[in-house]
Formats: sequence, C-alpha cells, structure tokens
Amino acid sequence: MPEYEYLSGFGSHFTSEDARFPNALPEGQNSPQKCPYGLYAEQLSGSAFTAPRTENTRSWLYRIRPSVVHQPFKRFEGTAPFLRGTDWEEQHPNPNQMRWNPFDLPADGKEVDFVAGLHTVCGAGDVRGRHGLAVHVYLANCSMKDTAFYNSDGDFLIVPQQGPLDITTEFGRLYVKPNEICVIPQGMRFSVALEGPSRGYILEVYDGHFRLPDLGPIGANGLANPRDFLTPTAHFEDRSVDGYRIVSKFQGALFVATQGHSPFDVVAWHGNYVPYKYDLARFMVINSVSFDHCDPSIFTVLTCPSNRPGTAIADFVIFPPRWSVQEHTFRPPYYHRNCMSEFMGLIFGRYEAKEGGFLPGGASLHSMMTPHGPDHRCFEGGSNAELKPERIADGTQAFMFESSLSMAVTRWGEETCQKLDARYYECWQALEKHFHL
Repeated sequence: MPEYEYLSGFGSHFTSEDARFPNALPEGQNSPQKCPYGLYAEQLSGSAFTAPRTENTRSWLYRIRPSVVHQPFKRFEGTAPFLRGTDWEEQHPNPNQMRWNPFDLPADGKEVDFVAGLHTVCGAGDVRGRHGLAVHVYLANCSMKDTAFYNSDGDFLIVPQQGPLDITTEFGRLYVKPNEICVIPQGMRFSVALEGPSRGYILEVYDGHFRLPDLGPIGANGLANPRDFLTPTAHFEDRSVDGYRIVSKFQGALFVATQGHSPFDVVAWHGNYVPYKYDLARFMVINSVSFDHCDPSIFTVLTCPSNRPGTAIADFVIFPPRWSVQEHTFRPPYYHRNCMSEFMGLIFGRYEAKEGGFLPGGASLHSMMTPHGPDHRCFEGGSNAELKPERIADGTQAFMFESSLSMAVTRWGEETCQKLDARYYECWQALEKHFHL
C-alpha cells in the first residue's frame, strides 16, 4: 500500500507541495508571469467570487497541463443507467415506510467500476437551479482504469460500507475505509481504485457545501472536531496516456471526453476548497445524563444549510457506540412524525431500534410526516428493561441522511433493484393496546 499523508483541519487554508519538487508554489502571488518548473496556474472556485469571506472557497492548482486540454465531451451512453438527478417524476409518490434489504453487488464475471456502479435511490430538487439533493448507492467490483470522474452538479459525501476506497484526487490521495467518510466537492476530479467488491452510500447536495454544525450552548468543543478532518497532500503523476477518459456528471447526465495525459498532474496547490476524509470513531458523543432524549440532531457530523435558519438541505447524522444512563426514560428512539425526510443506512452491526430486519448494506426511508419508531420487540424491551447504565450500539454504526426536502424514490429504488421489503410494515403490527384505568 502506498503512503498517504494528510493535512489536519476543517475549513482551513492549506498549502501543499509534492516533496519531489520543492518551492513549486509561487511566492507572494497566485498567478505569476511564469510559474516555477514551467507549471500552469489554475483556480478551482467553490463559490462565487463575491461570496462573503466566511463562505468564499477556492484553491489554486499548479499543474503540468491545464485541465482544459481535452477533446470535446460526448454523451457517455450505456454507463450508470440507473443514475438520476433531474427526473423525480418517474414513479408515483409513495408515503409508506420503506426498507431495503442489502443492495446486490455486481454479479461474478461482470466488471463494474465506481462510476458504472452508481445507482440513485431517491432525491429531490433540480440540478439546474442548484437546489436539492440525491441519495445514491455504489455497487462496484473493479478499479477505474485510466478514467477520472467529476461532478458538476454538487458535492459527494461518500460512506463506504464494504471494502476500502483508494481515491486519487487532483489534491492527492485518500484511503477511506468503512466507518470513515470522505467528501469530494463539486468539480474535483477523482478516480477510485478497489481491493475487491465494494458497496456504499452517497449523499449528493446541489446547494452550497457541507460544513460543521454550529454548537450553540454545547460550547467550543464536541461532536466532530475540526482537527480530525484530513485533507490529502500534493502528489502528482506525469503520465502520458492515449485516450485517458474524463467523465463528467452534468445536469444529471454523464458525458465523457478523452485526453492524452493523466489529470492528476498537480505538483502543488493552496486554498480552502479541498477534498477531505473523517473517521466516524472520532465523533465526540453528547447525550442526556438525567432523563428523556436529546433530539438526534446532537449526532450531526456535517450539514449543508438551506436559506432558512436552522433548516438543512441535508444533515449527515450518525448513531455511534455510547453510554445510555437516562432515568425514568424509554431509552430507544421515540415514535416520531417528522417534517424532514429521513434516509438511514447501516455500515455494520445491528441498529438498536430494529435489530431484526435492518441489515448492513441496506437502507430505509421515512418520508415527511410518515410515522416511524421502534418495532414491537424493541418497544417491549425498552419498556421493561432495568434502567442501569449500559453501553449501546457497540459494534454498530448506523447513519442518517436527513433533509428538509420531500424526496421521491426512483424506479430503480422502488422496483428494479428488487430489494424493497414489502413486509416492513409488519414490524409494528404486534404493538398492543396497553391503555388501562
């Protein structure tokens, strides 16, 4: 395995040079008449030039060739046929609770890379208007070969569930294992190498970018700490390749262009618009130590805010191992109807509220105002358990993509994948009437 070096911090302004070419970054300016080593200067902007300084994101890349050196883009036919991002009307709306069994990995003998393995489960909004989100799964078994991908429509938050991802980006290399996540912001080119069959989840947002949630009364520390986010260091390759493919996701469709060289030829860079990864085991859990529940928002790792204060286009929330000590309290998750949409996945282990049917590599969707909560077994156990301090969720990592938008399920998600559990509703049918005088 190659070495991976990282810079620590979230939202920081970083500088990085490939150690093989020291002083590749220009001094005192971004775009000199001639860059060191004969490099080209290229800016990658993640926000409007005039965005407030606190929201302004951009990086300067110093590369062997500018990224404009490619042949014209053409439609990329036949690849990722179940990727969506514009048409949310193909299925009739369905307000029912939905649960998917683990999504199938590619069949033996069929090579499917990360891009070809993208399948959209649900989403909302419009990529042209830069407002909305999509939830995808990737189901792949081979590495991308002389191919790079970039998303013109928004940011990808990638959650591996099976198999690590060896990701090469223009900024350097990331190695992302299950129970880690990574974010590849809009427009950044990357390529994914695999060590075997791989499956995972992707939250794509069209509005803005992910940020750390405000802590409010929690204070200065807690939840995901900025220093635990890792950005790759510069690492380039100067490689001529006949027919290297650049795949672009643009307005929900895939396009491909060819060029004669690897796009990962950035010798040095600086800026605050960067890819990054995070280890979910480093999340500092905060919870009630007296009675009742804090709302699950206390488990938010990253958020993509909307224009309404306190309301997110998407939150990424986890339910990690922790102590449960509340007194006089039903400790499992409470029954709930929500003005938000809740898509859940399971990386490993058994989710505390539904240990029987919610499996790693599967998912669930509880749409706006659709009731949900513990199954019968969990309710009876939580209602009658001895209330003593106990560890919960050990050996488990569940997560949630929560959104203020009402998401539609794709035809692949509801029909084609054949993983939707038609008997999911049965887990609540045994709940009894306990009312008495």
